[in-house]
Amino acid sequence: MKIREAIPDDLKEISLLFDAYRVFYKQSSNILGAKDFISDRLSLKDSKIYVAEEKNKLFGFVQLYPRFSSTQLKRTWLLNDLFVSLEARGQQLGVRLIERAKVLAVTTNSVGLMLETEKTNTIGNNLYPKVDFLLDELHNFYYWDVKK
Repeated sequence: MKIREAIPDDLKEISLLFDAYRVFYKQSSNILGAKDFISDRLSLKDSKIYVAEEKNKLFGFVQLYPRFSSTQLKRTWLLNDLFVSLEARGQQLGVRLIERAKVLAVTTNSVGLMLETEKTNTIGNNLYPKVDFLLDELHNFYYWDVKK
């Protein structure tokens, strides 16, 4: 399986994977919305997307957004989305996609990678420590929801 940067020709397949990813996180399926969202990311180049491909079929992706650390005076990357199709699980694709994300962090001279996942995401919560991510138990995570 090859890991490579996504290109506009991948839009249809990435959209299907992205929709499945969203459904995993209890969102309603919205393939058109997923396609529009990924199309914007690819055309605006405001994220980095890497895909796992074999025989011209995509089996997974990782999407990262740039952020900045004011205290460290450097860029950091938010590993926002990681998904491997059901048919390709168990082949270490998640690990390989994360390893490609780490290369991005190194080659852009960034502080590193950060991510967030639900406490109920057993697969992710088992995977991330295995690929050297550390759980931050020192900080609180807050958010503001415009809808409330």
